[in-house]
This record gives sequence, structure tokens and C-alpha cells, in this order.
Amino acid sequence: MARLRIGMVGAGTGRGQSWMQSLDKLTRLSELYEFCGFCEVDEEKRRASSDRWGVEGYPTLLAMLDGAEPHAVLNAAPPDSNPMTLGVCAARGVHVMTEIPIAPTTGIADWMVETAREAGIVLEVAEQVWLWADEQLKRAIIDGGLIGAPQHARLYYTNKADYHGINAIRMLVPGEVTRVLGVTGLVDVPEFTHFTGAKLRHDRWDLGALDFDSDVTCIFESPPRARMSRRWDVEASGGQLFGEELFIGGQEDFLHYDFVAEYEEIGGESVLAHVRVDTDPPVVFESPYRDWRADSGDEVARMALLEGLHAAIGGAGASGPGDVSPAYGPDNARRDIEILFAVRESHRRGGEWLKLPLAEPTELEADIEQAYREEYGDWTDPESLVGVPFPQGGVRFEVANWD
Repeated sequence: MARLRIGMVGAGTGRGQSWMQSLDKLTRLSELYEFCGFCEVDEEKRRASSDRWGVEGYPTLLAMLDGAEPHAVLNAAPPDSNPMTLGVCAARGVHVMTEIPIAPTTGIADWMVETAREAGIVLEVAEQVWLWADEQLKRAIIDGGLIGAPQHARLYYTNKADYHGINAIRMLVPGEVTRVLGVTGLVDVPEFTHFTGAKLRHDRWDLGALDFDSDVTCIFESPPRARMSRRWDVEASGGQLFGEELFIGGQEDFLHYDFVAEYEEIGGESVLAHVRVDTDPPVVFESPYRDWRADSGDEVARMALLEGLHAAIGGAGASGPGDVSPAYGPDNARRDIEILFAVRESHRRGGEWLKLPLAEPTELEADIEQAYREEYGDWTDPESLVGVPFPQGGVRFEVANWD
């Protein structure tokens, strides 16, 4: 397929710049994309990113769509803007990849999926954790039978972007989550400054049991924001994956392997070559994006998502999207947030096991959607939301204490 013109919404100092770095590399080194423009309301950020990446910046999404004429748009603005970006682009036949989570609620996600379907565009969601180099190595270890069949899993996620952890464990454990049990609570904590700038003295914790149809149960914990880092483990019949460590055998008789990352220099740039465990023979995940100068496991993931988007758009053809699926897709992204809502709803119902998919929207989702209407307006009228400020954190943080 021909090179696609891709534009971007948002030019933040963190994630936004990471995406721009990858788009710049794919423009210079691949035949996939031309990074044709971006929009950023903040004039200083817009000018700085334009100077850094040599791409024209526009003050609004509409100005970018009219001026740069992209085939696809990557929304890297705060995720409450995802419905607006999707709706505005869909009306103009422009494909969309959103940052995560897909939407504040499953209901809004469903509206986005249906809007994309009716418009005949591809909708992708940039959930990258499962495509990190380390995670792809873990799947190779499991698929290769080095630790036997998965029996049990643990997920510990710590910054309230819990959909990332749900994504990671769902991509490692066979099957799908079919029922959920959950408990949640609010506790006092030493005051800290949230990334939104809010001063918090209270924080929420969540605990869940996630049953898969492969007879694996995952114990999920999201503690108050604190010092511990995220981690997920898989216990299998012949060994274990503990974070980024491999154990083959049991408690007394086992072999232990650390994950080893190797880098090389290409064109004066440090590039991730592979990640491996030194078993006999070694299990190796070779970066497929060395020629495109992917410098980390996370950039490998970003490039995989962008490559998948390109393939899905090319596979859309006259019959509309669906001939080739994007790498992750909105159905997977919706399932990740549905599990989190099920944990909270299980607690509200007094600790009841809930079957998935949920039969109806939860009360928490109704509260979040009401907050969305009050804060921004009606997501089903996306043109009316153009120009509305979408802050970091957004209604998921305000109502549910999620990032």
C-alpha cells in the first residue's frame, strides 16, 4: 500500500514527543507514513514541536484536517478527547488511532466503535504494553512450552492506569476473563501531588479475582499510589514468570534466567537489537524494527501499532474496515476497561461474582457519563466539542480515582 499521511493531536512533553519521535523515524526510514502535521492549542508547545520535528503545527484539529489532509490521525491528547477526535475524523473519512483508555466508559466506547463502522474507517487503540519487547519474549517462552501450561497469575499495578496491567495479563494467559469478583476502598494517605496538579490526601485501592475460561485465576491488586512498581507473574505447571525473570522448575530444583537486552549502534543511534533468556537453546525476541531505529521496547510497541494501523487501512478496501484487523483493536480495549468496571460493580453489589460481558452499564459508568456531559457536553455531537479543553486526568479521575 502507498505511504499514508498521518497527523497527530497533541504535542505534550512526554508521551506526545515519544509518538512524534516514532512518526519522524517512520517518515525517514520506512515506506509506511509521512508525518504531515499536528495540532496543539498551546502556541509555545506547537512552535517547539514544529521546530524540533520539522512538521507544520496547527492550532486546532479542524485546521490540521483541512491543511495537512491526513489519511489517519493519532490522538495523543488527554483521552477524554477520544470521542471528539474519532467523531470529527469519522465524518471526514479519516482513520483514527487513539491513546488509552479507549473511552471513559464502555458505553462511550460502543458509540465510538459504531461511529467508526458507519463511517467505514479503521479505529485502533494504542495499548502498547503487550507489544513491549519483554512482553513479546514472555509470550514466546509460554508458547514454547518452557514453563508448561499457565495455572495462576498475579497482577500488581500501581499508578491507576490499570487497563495497562489488564492488557498485559490478558495477552499472557490463555482464553478470556469470564467472571470477576472485586473489592475496593478509600483510605487516608500522606499528601501528594497528582500529575494533574491536584493535592490528594485520600486514595483508592482495588482487589479483584479474574477467572479465565482456561481455568486460570488472576489475582489483581491496585493499591494506593505509593512506592512499589508494577509487576505481573504467571505460575505454570513447569515454572514461573516473575516480572522479567524466568524460573524453570519448582521451589527446590530450578533454573533461573534474567531477561537480557542487547543494543547496537546504527547510523549513530542506539537501537534495541533483541531481548533474550539464555536457556539452552536461548529464547530470543528479535526487534523487527532495527532498520527503523527503534531504541527501546516501548518504541518497538509503538512501531508495531503503527505498522498494524497501516495494514488495517490498506486492508479496508471497498468493503470497509475488517479485511485486516489492527494490532489491538477497540474490542480488546473495551474489554480491558469493562473488567475494571466489573471489579467496582462487584464490590457495590456486596462482593458478588459478575459474569462477563456485563449485562448492563454499571452505576459508576452512569456517574462518569453524567460528569462528562457536565464538564464537556454531548459526545454524540462531536463537532460541538471541538475547542473544548480536555484536561489531564479527566472525568475518570474526578469520579473514580483512575488515571
